[in-house]
Amino acid sequence: MAQAQQPSGWTALLPFLVVLVIFYFLLILPAQRQRKRQSQMLGALKTGDKVITSGGIYGTIVGLRDEVVQLRIADQVRIEVSRSAIAGHQPQKEETPKS
Repeated sequence: MAQAQQPSGWTALLPFLVVLVIFYFLLILPAQRQRKRQSQMLGALKTGDKVITSGGIYGTIVGLRDEVVQLRIADQVRIEVSRSAIAGHQPQKEETPKS
């Protein structure tokens, strides 16, 4: 009767390492890039920018402090939100030419 050979330590770990590499490139790396872009966007905010909060509120920045952003959401209506609550800039409206 022939005895089956045991795989070496590296051979047994190879599938696990392949899964880790795939996990890194599909999940971790894109998340790091997204966090970096979000951080850069938050650092570049300035008065007059039109933004959307994570709660879906559209507004224009009228004041900035360390971690607080003051938004004008309507005439004579201003709110203060955390800088981290800013989800992004408002999308630019494409105007259709009138014929």
